[in-house]
Amino acid sequence: MEGSEGECGGPAHGPWVWSAYRAYNELLRDKIKKRFEASEGPWMDRLAEELVQLVNARWEGGRKGEKLEGEIQARIAKLFEE
Repeated sequence: MEGSEGECGGPAHGPWVWSAYRAYNELLRDKIKKRFEASEGPWMDRLAEELVQLVNARWEGGRKGEKLEGEIQARIAKLFEE
């Protein structure tokens, strides 16, 4: 089928090429996620915990919530300095 075009304006290679391309991208994304998790996972876990506490403090509101909010924001700022 020389001269015919596929979905993206390129030569028609058939659906298997797009399937292989998507599978390759998924594999690459998974590898990057694993490496990122290995190097940044513990830090991100601490950050996630602080963010959950921040949401809970905002939910409580009032003076107690405001005080907690300030403390949590200070801990988050410290995490970003690491």
